[in-house]
Amino acid sequence: MDIFSFDNSIRDKGYISIAGIDEAGRGPLAGPVIASAVILRKGSNIPGLDDSKKLNSKKIESLFWEITSEAESIGLGIVDSEEIDRLNILNATKKAMKIAVRDLNKLPDLIMIDALSLDDLEIDQMAIVKGDSKSASIAAASIVAKYIRDWMMRHYHTVYPDYGFNKHKGYGTRLHIDKINEYGPCPIHRRSFHPVSAIPLPF
Repeated sequence: MDIFSFDNSIRDKGYISIAGIDEAGRGPLAGPVIASAVILRKGSNIPGLDDSKKLNSKKIESLFWEITSEAESIGLGIVDSEEIDRLNILNATKKAMKIAVRDLNKLPDLIMIDALSLDDLEIDQMAIVKGDSKSASIAAASIVAKYIRDWMMRHYHTVYPDYGFNKHKGYGTRLHIDKINEYGPCPIHRRSFHPVSAIPLPF
């Protein structure tokens, strides 16, 4: 079953409007966690749509613009590094997802989430393991979240150019860790994440 057929099989159960939800940025040492909720129009078919982790940046950008033209609604939720430190990354991710759902211009009949469930939402839910590889709606959400987060990290590179955020997007690469050791953490680093937590603040 392809990812669009999967979503159609869910609609056949009586859910007319379904939103896929996914996030980008749970693992990095810096920057926000971003969630997206996407309601695709029934009958949508976007060639090449897949889990964002399987796609290069050029394909992600191309699909992002196709998704924005094909989607009935797109919601975004952004939780910054300071709140990630306060809540922990799992709770921050769930908060971003709930913000994304509330940012939609209509409430869906069902939300499908990649392996998580959300409280405080009076909407039917379905947690799907590896959902970004099974559901077109979740795959679309993964691409939107990834594209927006990468764009934000490129912007942060212009604010904090010493760290190479345009290259590693905040993930714990050797380059990034070397830069943290050299310059110390900057304001968008997650102080609760190792090895950032072991380095004194420079300000």
